[in-house]
Amino acid sequence: MKKALYIFLILISQTIFAQSSSDCGGNVQVCGNTPISFTPTGPGNVMETLGGCLGTEHFSIWYTFTIATSGTLTFVIDPNNFTDDYDWAVYGPNVTCGNLGGPIRCNYSAADGPTGLNTTATNTTAGAGGSPFCSVMNVVAGQTYYLIVDNFSSSANGFVLSWGGTATLVSPFNSAFQPHPFIEPGTPGPTPNSPREVIVCSNPAVFDFTTLTAGIVNNNPNFNVSYYYTQNDAISGNNPIIAPITVNTTDTYYYAITYTEPGAPATAINRCRIPGKFKFIQKAITGTNVTLTKCNNNNQGTAVFDLTTANVNADPTVTRKYYPTLADLNAGTNEITNPYQYVSAGGNVYVLLTSPFGCKATAIITLAFFPVVTVTEATLRSCFIETNPATASFDLTVAPVTTQTGIKTYYPSMADAVAGTNQIANPGTYISPNGVVFIKVTDGNGCYGVAKVNLVVLPPVYSNTLDDKIICIEDTTTLDAGPGFTGYKWSTGATTQTINNVTVGTYWVELKTGDCVTRQTVKVYPSDQPVISGIDIANNSVTVNVVGGTAPYKYSLDGINWQDSNIFTNIPRGDNSVYVKDGYDCDPIVITVVVPNLVNVITPNGDGVNDVIDYSALASKQNLILSIFDRYGVKVGQADKFNGYKWDGTTGGKKVPTGTYWYTVTWNENDKKNTPFKFSGWVMVKNRE
Repeated sequence: MKKALYIFLILISQTIFAQSSSDCGGNVQVCGNTPISFTPTGPGNVMETLGGCLGTEHFSIWYTFTIATSGTLTFVIDPNNFTDDYDWAVYGPNVTCGNLGGPIRCNYSAADGPTGLNTTATNTTAGAGGSPFCSVMNVVAGQTYYLIVDNFSSSANGFVLSWGGTATLVSPFNSAFQPHPFIEPGTPGPTPNSPREVIVCSNPAVFDFTTLTAGIVNNNPNFNVSYYYTQNDAISGNNPIIAPITVNTTDTYYYAITYTEPGAPATAINRCRIPGKFKFIQKAITGTNVTLTKCNNNNQGTAVFDLTTANVNADPTVTRKYYPTLADLNAGTNEITNPYQYVSAGGNVYVLLTSPFGCKATAIITLAFFPVVTVTEATLRSCFIETNPATASFDLTVAPVTTQTGIKTYYPSMADAVAGTNQIANPGTYISPNGVVFIKVTDGNGCYGVAKVNLVVLPPVYSNTLDDKIICIEDTTTLDAGPGFTGYKWSTGATTQTINNVTVGTYWVELKTGDCVTRQTVKVYPSDQPVISGIDIANNSVTVNVVGGTAPYKYSLDGINWQDSNIFTNIPRGDNSVYVKDGYDCDPIVITVVVPNLVNVITPNGDGVNDVIDYSALASKQNLILSIFDRYGVKVGQADKFNGYKWDGTTGGKKVPTGTYWYTVTWNENDKKNTPFKFSGWVMVKNRE
């Protein structure tokens, strides 16, 4: 940027100094050590006598420069045409145009090619035929000098002036003053030398030039920009444009960047100017009305529109703001802040288009809906699964939810259907209890409707009359499944409502209701046989204790004559049969009851007669024990297998006192139930004193 502006400065300077009303007073301020290109085209308005080695002006230009840092100063004036004869003179330091005095360096060598100051020459001036270079200048910071460059050949070929040495020239256009690059306004023109192009939205247009300043200055402190109609004014600073004006796209306009040193407005550095030029180019924008069509999914009445997808303008640099009404757009109110997900029931949205250059246009987005996917609620019924009667297998694919074509997907909930999550993977064999599922029907536009499908499990239908039965093991019965079924199939192979002559066992029947078949199991149990839990014998009285079976019980000694009481009296000694049956009147159970001989007196005197109580005749019985107790219930003796089931009237080896004792004989009968028996009696023991 800086180089381009300097070159432009030189190019327009050739015009200004060909027409200037003064020469030295209209000098160009040299800013920094940047090379200068220039083509003088005349002597200026005043044909001055230059003094020193020079005579009068030919094709010339005046410069002034101020030293920034002390040191040596050299320069080279290199003609664009080698045969051109350039002469020059330096005045100063710190003189004025009205009193320049003689030049301190001057060269009029008449030699072709470069001329100037260098470190090898020793002369301070040169006439015709002399050295084209003069000796280096030792300069001090703050000194100001004037330089005139004159083309004795008076050709319009121009030159390049390059600076050298250790000294530097004052300029605000360096990093010490300018931390950021300047930004030329607008965009490049069609050729490198074309003016920059600044966009306007109409031609002609009212333009405020100051809107360009901040962009050009680019945050460099103490710099400013002024604007002009002509090149001359841009160089001289005359006639700036100070208010918005009507511009067009045919004229060229100019600007100059200047620096204002804080507190020192008259310094040389403030005379430094970087000019530039630009034109205006019209780039009005237009908006295209667009229709966005979305799905009215599930007929909810609204859709989510991405307004940013509406191609209302093809330029991606154009900003877009969206408003619900035209009045809002014009007023800048109620802007739609989330155009990517705009929920609407249809209608229009208004778009304000703004280019990067501030050009504006409007467009209308019409929000429309695709045709609605029509679905209806349906119900599916299916027979229970026998292993889990609360569930059934449903073929969801046959649910009549729509007559339209589309892709069907299946979901366990409405939320899943809308979100497209947890899709049912096996809709043809969907296992479910009573409940609902949802079928999403999606058409070719990507629109969908969601239908609710009620799932009804047809439960098993059982017979109310078919119950388990209990019969005597030797009996048979009839099983009746009852009326109301459309078919019967028994485990016996029968297909009738009833089956006869059924013995004890487990049976099933398949009962058909509609398309469903229920298998019902029925059992025929044998009645429980009563069990004689114990026999108590006291003298010739027998008490029969019974458990199990079903009361009331019946008791008999002969199997013919039955009584309700479980006590039999006057039972003869020896073996007797006892019969028992329960309320089912099945074949009775029978048990043999042994009533032992009753021994009431023993005289253990050793004479061999009635010396002991002897129940060894019952030795074949299980767990046979004879226990003897005194009248206080204290056990005084016991006869078992260790003493031959006999008691001799002693306890602990001593004879018991004469008296009456009680005894019990217990055993378990040798039958399946090991029926316990208890025989009770008393005995008089007579011992000698």
